Amino acid sequence: MRAVFFDRDGTLMEDAHYCADPADVQVFPGVPAGLRRLKRAGFGIFLITNQSGIGRGWITEQQYTAVHQEFLRQAGEASIDATYYCPDAPDVPSSCRKPEPGMVLQAAADHSIDLSASYFVGDKAADIECGRRAGTHTVLVLTGYGTAAQNSNAEFVCKDAVEAIELILR
Repeated sequence: MRAVFFDRDGTLMEDAHYCADPADVQVFPGVPAGLRRLKRAGFGIFLITNQSGIGRGWITEQQYTAVHQEFLRQAGEASIDATYYCPDAPDVPSSCRKPEPGMVLQAAADHSIDLSASYFVGDKAADIECGRRAGTHTVLVLTGYGTAAQNSNAEFVCKDAVEAIELILR
């Protein structure tokens, strides 16, 4: 299976900085329709997200789950095949925390994904490095923290997730 791995915060939705309230979830315009187009084209869609607010004690797993459920509702739940999240704080050794590719490799094993035919789309250098280490094509979006990560050596740079989806579908 070909897949697109997306970072969530800053890539598909506004980065509400350790979002703990579902009312703060704002999926970017065009994202739900774009995800549906990827699904129709045969791509698997996976979310790969660091959630260090949990490990730092700033948000609870329950708050993360409530926020994520609202994200799925707004984005179109049927479009997302699976979500992999890492709750580890940055100062804790971790094989799942991006830029480590652990979550992508787990998704690939769980869903028989051809990583060389897949893409990682994100707004931070850690997202691009994660995709590179996993063997995917990489797309930096300039939403969220994207403008600060323009030296990330991404294969492609797009203004937002919708433009990234258009690029992938070409």
